[in-house]
Formats: sequence, C-alpha cells, structure tokens
Amino acid sequence: MLLVKQELLVALAAELVKLSPGDGVRAAFESPKVASHGDLACTAAMQLAKPLALNPRHVAERLRTGLLETPAFRNWVEAIDIAGPGFINIKLKPQAKQQVVHEVLAAGEAFGTQPSNGQRVLVEFVSANPTGPLHVGHGRQAALGDAICNLYATQGWNVWREFYYNDAGVQIATLATSTQLRARGLKPGDAGWPEAAYNGDYIAEIAADFLAQKTVRSDDREFTASGDVNDLDSIRQFAVAYLRHEQDLDLQAFSVRFDNYYLESSLYTSGKVDATVKRLQQAGKTYEQDGALWLKSTDYGDDKDRVMRKSDGSYTYFVPDVAYHIAKWERGFGKVVNIQGTDHHGTIARVRAGLQAVDVGIPPGYPDYVLHTMVRVTRGGEEVKISKRAGSYVTLRDLVEWTSKDAVRFFLLSRKPDTEYIFDIDLALAQNNDNPVYYVQYAHARICSVLSAWGGDAASLAGVDLTPLQSPQAMNLMLLLARYPQMLTAAAQDFAPHDVTFYLRELAASYHSYYDAERILVDDEAVKKARLALVAATARVLHNGLQVLGVNAPQKM
Repeated sequence: MLLVKQELLVALAAELVKLSPGDGVRAAFESPKVASHGDLACTAAMQLAKPLALNPRHVAERLRTGLLETPAFRNWVEAIDIAGPGFINIKLKPQAKQQVVHEVLAAGEAFGTQPSNGQRVLVEFVSANPTGPLHVGHGRQAALGDAICNLYATQGWNVWREFYYNDAGVQIATLATSTQLRARGLKPGDAGWPEAAYNGDYIAEIAADFLAQKTVRSDDREFTASGDVNDLDSIRQFAVAYLRHEQDLDLQAFSVRFDNYYLESSLYTSGKVDATVKRLQQAGKTYEQDGALWLKSTDYGDDKDRVMRKSDGSYTYFVPDVAYHIAKWERGFGKVVNIQGTDHHGTIARVRAGLQAVDVGIPPGYPDYVLHTMVRVTRGGEEVKISKRAGSYVTLRDLVEWTSKDAVRFFLLSRKPDTEYIFDIDLALAQNNDNPVYYVQYAHARICSVLSAWGGDAASLAGVDLTPLQSPQAMNLMLLLARYPQMLTAAAQDFAPHDVTFYLRELAASYHSYYDAERILVDDEAVKKARLALVAATARVLHNGLQVLGVNAPQKM
C-alpha cells in the first residue's frame, strides 16, 4: 500500500498543479477522523479555495473529476466523496489495501525504515553521577533515550549514544567521605555520622571492597583500591569506578548501551570551560557586577541575566553545559537531543543563550530537550518509596527484578515523557489483557503459534494471492499495517516513543479481533495462504515495533 499511496500522491500533485499552477499546495493525505468516511482524506480543496476565489466544495468537485480520470486513481480507488466544507474522502479498492502485506513480507525487519540520510545525531541520556544506584527516574530516562535513538535509526540517522557525568564535584566528595566513614566502622545513626552522607547499604559494600583492595572495571574506567582508609583520593576513585560498574550492570540488564562516556571534569582539565568563558567575554556578552561575571542571557530570550562565575571564582553549573554543547557541535553533531528530568527546565534558556552568544554558527533551538517527570511505584495499592540497598528510593534494578525488563521498558514508554507516571507492579505482573505489554506480546506469540501449527515455509507466503482478504476485520488490519512507517516518522519527529506503544496496542487489538472473526487454518488452500500471509505480516510489524522500544517479541507465552 505504500507504493499505492505514492502513486496516488503523484497523481494528486499533478492535478493540483493543473488546478492552480504556482500556488504550491502540497499533495498530502490524512487519515479520516471517522473510519467509515474512507481510507484517505485530502484538504487541498480548502487550501486552494482562496487563491482560486472559488467555493471550496466547487474546487473539491473539480479536483475529484480530475483525479478519477488518472490511471492511479482508476486502478486503486473505489470511490471519492466530498464532505463538509470541501473535505475529499477516498475509499480504496481491496487490492490497494492488500498490497501492504506483500510489502511487509518483502521488507522484513526493514519495513518502516528509511534509507540513510547521511546525518548524525547525538542523544545524551541517563547521565547519572556515580553516587548511588540508578533509580526508577533514571530507568524512565534510559527507556526514553534508547527508544528515541532507535526511532532516529529507523529514519536513516547515524545515531550516537552518550553518557555524561561528573566524577569530581561536591556529590562525589560526599560519596568519598561517606565511604571512608564506613571503612572506619561508622554507620548511619552513629555519633559523628554526617547528615549529608549517603546512607544506603551500597556504601558499606563499597567500603568493604575498598578495604579488600579489589579492582573494579566499568565501561569507561578501571581502578584498584589501595586499602588505606586515610587515602581519600583512592577511596574517591574506587567508589566512582565501583558505582560506574554498578550502573553498567543495571544498563546491561536493561539492554541499554552507550557509544561514549564524557566526563564533566574533562571540560575543566582540557581548558574548554575557560575557553568558553573567554569567547563570551570577547563577544561582549558578559559583564561584571557584585564581584561576579554575568551572561547577558536576556539578549536571547531568557527572563533574566545569569551568573557565570561567582564571587568566589567558581563557575555556576550551566557554564560547563555550554562548553559541553560547543564540544558536541565541534565534533560534528548538527542534531543533538538531551533527555533530562523536568528539574532541568531552567537550564534550557541559559544554555541556548550561551550557545548563541559564542557565535560559532550553532543554530537557535540547539540542542533539543526531552524532559520527563519522575516515576512513582505502587504495589498492592500502596506506594513503594524506598529500597533497602539504596536507602531512600526504588532502584531500576529493583523494578526489573520485581517484574521484567520488557514490562519496565514498555510501561515507562507508555505515556508522554512530561506526564507523571505511576508504575503498578501488580499490573506489570498480570497475565491478562489489562497488562499492555502482555497484550501486545501475546498477539505476537499467538500468531507464531498459528504459523507453527501450519508448519509450512513462511517464504512461500510472499507472493500469494490476497484476493480472499475481504472482511472488514482484514481490511482494518491491513490499513493499520500501512500506517506503521508514517507513525514511526511522526514519533521520531516528535520525540514520542509513546506513539509506538499506542500503535502496537491498537494493532494487537485489531489482530485479536481478526483472529476471533476468521479461522485461519481452513481447508481452502487459497484462503488459508492469504490469511497466513496477513497474520505473518502482522507478526513482523509487531516484532519491528517492539524492537524499537527495546522489548522482546516472544514466540511462546
């Protein structure tokens, strides 16, 4: 149906030029808001009414007459109706809808993907400082970031996944002193235990391994403990490496990988922060006041100017962010997406202001931001607030162990990022239609069971006659399959992996309805092969969509 739609678009574009040369109305189809109105809709008549100085319904009539005379519309269109002020509703012939089955089976895993566009995109996500286990908020960010990367890959982008963290800030210093106190035998609640210290059991684990002079390895660092309780720098480096290793284990269990780890400290040691400040000063975008250095961020839409360097000589946290994004630009990433919590909302205007002020060619609106809210966890109708290991919050590892990687990913992606989400553990464990990931995975497994019971060669379905696919349920299923590529494109543009979850649930529901309406393994060989081809194509699209989300498509359940 994708080729059918392309032929129809070409015919529509030609007719629009005939009607009104030079007006530049784009040939496009929409999905009718009411399914009974047709399979495709077009609003071009209403757009042309004003330049042609004609009633839009009159324009629609002229356009309808022209379209019905084209070979493409004669081949693939059953009827064209005009509704309301000039909507053109198009009803396709069954054979037009059936084409998508052949297209899916021929393309396989590539169905829905676009060829390489030669462009690079850097997606930065998780970026958790190594001060404790990853919490469920990091889990939401990991699921979002990875799915957005996968969506961009389907659209032909060369995707780079990056993890940015600080290994030398105040939080890291607190981590080191907390570990040192544990190594000396102190624990939370003892006299002398600081209020700001980290209290989770993981601190005791780090201290014990440090005293045992163990070596820890993460994806981006390795360190051997000195075992000397007075060696605070060794404790700091060991604790950072230990927790980075723990983060790696969590992310590996969550099937998330990164191409690069970028240290905030490197921005200082390499001189990038100082160089950025110097650039801003030379551009005349800063001023001194009250012993501090300020950025004229109001020149770029911020609600007030921002302090860059405090009176004590230290930089505020957005300055290294500006330096980091200049580095991203200089590394050749013209498209950058940051996945962060909503608490970073105030950072956006000042970082973008700094990037515009340095005047190195970075476009306005760079980088893109996707902000997400935190996640609440419930079990048995009550909120779960703490983890024994972390001490004050539920960890990503807890959530995966209590449910599954697939459930956590699908659930955390099932709402818009900026929508508060309550993760219901009981629902995630339920094996019924109320559990969305189970519902979608079961549809895939159900199809695999049918194909297995048939026992034939799936490759033989590629060229079968699809004429028997005439029922309303079959038609609805094929229209949904045809929507998949367009849905992926829109989801990538809007940073909306939740659109994929909505689509998969709708596709699963359509398949279950089809399965209930028509028996697949019938005696009539032609009918059986056509129905098997349809369900095999459905399984392929379910598989492809789940893969975008990082969720498995099981063959048995």
